Order: sequence, then structure tokens, then C-alpha cells
Amino acid sequence: MTPQEMEKNVEEVWALFRETAIRFQETDKKFQDTDRLLSQRFQETDRQFKETDKKFQKTENEIRRVSENVDKLTGKWGRFVEGLVAPGVIRLFRERDIGIKTVFQRVRTRLDGDTMEIDILGVSQEHVVLVEVKSTLGVDDVRDHLERLDKFRQFLPEYADRKVIGAVAGIVIEENVGRFAYRRGLFVIGQSGDAVEILNDTKFSPRIW
Repeated sequence: MTPQEMEKNVEEVWALFRETAIRFQETDKKFQDTDRLLSQRFQETDRQFKETDKKFQKTENEIRRVSENVDKLTGKWGRFVEGLVAPGVIRLFRERDIGIKTVFQRVRTRLDGDTMEIDILGVSQEHVVLVEVKSTLGVDDVRDHLERLDKFRQFLPEYADRKVIGAVAGIVIEENVGRFAYRRGLFVIGQSGDAVEILNDTKFSPRIW
């Protein structure tokens, strides 16, 4: 190889190195630009996540506050309905030849760690009437009360010699709910004008627990 050819080869090699170096610089710049862009996007995403988290926390606090207010309102409304039903219990059941003499509200008792709460308990020498009161009476409320009646003697054995009768009461009672309770042997108490009345027909015979 002649000196001229060697010089040409060296120049070509240097030219290749220079071109490669330029490409590396361009590539490195692109990587830096990409890294900077990704970093900005990550920061923006992180900021958005933090803002979203704050909004969720605010919403969660608002839901909790509303839920607490609803619970308070529901509790007050439930006590109002009980106060509407309780004074009429003696009259209502005496009209059905069940001579209730004493009425208790919000009776609570415990047995082996379990708790039973009875909204209204009417007592006579022969009968005990358990009344479950709801502003809006549903099928699940009726089922819960049937379970309560099944366990009543275990929780309050002092009434073991009485005939146990069940009743459900509500301001709003859907027709199918009333029929369901009727078929299960429960008295159904509903609003009639300014008072409350037993809605069962005169042919109804209550179930005795």
C-alpha cells in the first residue's frame, strides 16, 4: 500500500469516527430530551395523582359527613314512627281480643354475647306482642323480625308462659310486603289518616310462637 493510500484510509477512518461521534452526540441529546420529557410527564402525573387523591379524600369526608347526617335523621325519624305507633298498641290489640296492659319501647337484652332489640313490646297476662317499626317496611325487615320471634323465648325466658305474637309497622308499606307479613302470621300496622290501624282483615289468625 502506498503512502497516499494509507493516508486516504486514515482520513476515511477519522471521518467515520467523526461521523459516529456526531451520531452518538445526537443520540445522547435525544436521550436527554426524552429523559427530560419523561421526567416532566412523571412530575405532572404525580401532581395529578396527588390532586386526585385530595379530591377523593374530600369526597370521602363529604360522603362520611352526609352518611352520619342521614343516620342521625333516620334514627330520629325511626323514633318518631315508634312514638306514633306505641300509644295505639293497647287499643289496636284489644280490638283484636288481645288484652295488652303494658307497653315498653326499645327493649334491649343480651344472651351469650348476642343482642336483641325490640322496638315495641306489649305485655298482658296471656300474650306478649313484639312490634318491629320501620318508616319504610321491607321484606328483609319482616324476615329479621321472624328470626327475632324465633329467638325471643331464649332471650327473655321470663315470658315463657305467654303466647308470643309478632307485628310489623311502617308508614310506607308496599303491598307485596304486607302480604308477605300477613302470610307469615304477623299483624301489619300502617297509617290510616292521622292514626295507625291494623291492616289485617278480621279473618286473620296470628301465628303463636
